Amino acid sequence: MKPIQNAAHPIYFETGLAPLKEILSEKNYSKIFVFVDTNTAEACLPTFRSLLDDLEDFDIIETDAGEENKNIDFCIGIWKTLLDFEADRKCLMINLGGGVITDMGGFVASTYKRGIDFINVPTTLLAQVDASVGGKTGIDIDNVKNMVGTFSLPQAVFIENIFLNTLAKRERLSGFAEMIKHGLIMDKAYYEQLKGSNYETLSPSVIYRSVELKNEVVTNDPLEKGLRKILNFGHTVGHAVESYALSNTKKPLTHGEAIAIGMVCEAFLSAKYASLSPDELQDIAKYIKDTYPKYTIRENSFNTLYNLMQSDKKNEEGQIMFSLLNSIGNCTYNCKVTKKDIFESLNYYKQL
Repeated sequence: MKPIQNAAHPIYFETGLAPLKEILSEKNYSKIFVFVDTNTAEACLPTFRSLLDDLEDFDIIETDAGEENKNIDFCIGIWKTLLDFEADRKCLMINLGGGVITDMGGFVASTYKRGIDFINVPTTLLAQVDASVGGKTGIDIDNVKNMVGTFSLPQAVFIENIFLNTLAKRERLSGFAEMIKHGLIMDKAYYEQLKGSNYETLSPSVIYRSVELKNEVVTNDPLEKGLRKILNFGHTVGHAVESYALSNTKKPLTHGEAIAIGMVCEAFLSAKYASLSPDELQDIAKYIKDTYPKYTIRENSFNTLYNLMQSDKKNEEGQIMFSLLNSIGNCTYNCKVTKKDIFESLNYYKQL
């Protein structure tokens, strides 16, 4: 498959990492580090080595798996490891893993000695269609998502379908939520195509289209001054639910499960504050209800969720700002919503 055209950074599909070999040969990096977590070290690193024909000499930096570890303490450990390895500004970090690895690895690389090169090799569907593309890096503070981070572009992103063979069903479903979002905000035909697809056996071309849609947005607005905010549809509520489940329950949600909840709630708000039709709201709610397991949101958690939303990065002048649908395939941003209606949206999800 051809690389995505006009990308802010090269995005390669199904190349067997051949261009990566060329990059490593041309750049002549002083040291190469591969950043993995305990899961990808076991499931993906052997495949990565085989695709590179074991030609490259690199050091492994391994961290514990899980969103709860995407924090400054783990970053300090990685920075210290780079120092121990005498890494200079001419070294490279290859982030081999899911969204936690690409988010945190990119942040570490973009800040170590004021910035070293990094390359993303996403191994989950979520990372392929979302986290690895667009140049956002970040870590969580007190379980609030991505509160500290940078805009820093990777040298390249390599999307290889073979890594998805390592994923459990739940992880595939997590990434699928971001694909649904891309259809809802930009491409109704793509949304309809996804409704007829099996998320467990997605073709590379379907994944390609999702990345293409995201790239179109981030290329036009790399620093999220305007248009890029539409990518946050479902995330104002979704991130709050994800953070709440991580810190207050024994059953954390995947990112995609939380965003699915957020998309239902924010579709409800779209019908009140934008021009989403009742039929389109019903369509979205039914499709997500039929695709994702129901999560219990108790009414006594609403105020806590609202407080978490007040920490959202899109907010301006103390106002919670939403990205909402005018219709399926068309999204607007910087929408102000009342606390009462946010609570109504949570009740709407509860009553599905």
